[in-house]
Amino acid sequence: MMDGNDLASETTRRSIISQAWTRISQVYQGTLDKWTPHTKTRWSGSILLLIIFMLRIFTKQGWYIVTYALGIYHLNLFIAFLTPKIDPAMDFDGDDDNGPALPTRSTEEFRPFIRRLPEFKFWLSVTKSTLIAIGCTFIDAFNIPVFWPILVMYFITLFCITMKRQIKHMIKYRYLPFTHSKPKYKTVESSVTVN
Repeated sequence: MMDGNDLASETTRRSIISQAWTRISQVYQGTLDKWTPHTKTRWSGSILLLIIFMLRIFTKQGWYIVTYALGIYHLNLFIAFLTPKIDPAMDFDGDDDNGPALPTRSTEEFRPFIRRLPEFKFWLSVTKSTLIAIGCTFIDAFNIPVFWPILVMYFITLFCITMKRQIKHMIKYRYLPFTHSKPKYKTVESSVTVN
């Protein structure tokens, strides 16, 4: 049976652990907030992580199942990144209650493309999954012997089928998920002077 001192020390331990977890969460979120505006640097780091992962796979000649799973996951993220948040194929009644819809005619008002998966969350998921995959390459239980050319052929087939369907969807509903630059508006200086 616990007496008053044991109960107080247990509560103090929980409080310390809770405070430590809260502080770690705050530092993590603060770091993510600092990285948010640096898009090119973030993606360069993620590409560097992918290169390190691929070099490890090539030098160790294994973990092809991990590589395949990572490729499928990244493909899933990429498709979510290319897809609009509100799918026009699901909007049968034409109501605007679900939020902004994509214009289907050239006479309709322009509405910005809102992604199902925002760029920052896409980057964060790619980076986390790559780090997890790199960690998995240090565990021999994940080094399952497979005939890797079959996995490569299956992944290429899956990629082509998925991208073909996504491109058809883009053409049918007339949206382009990428913008080249933001529109710049010229300011008109008034030529009227007051005497």
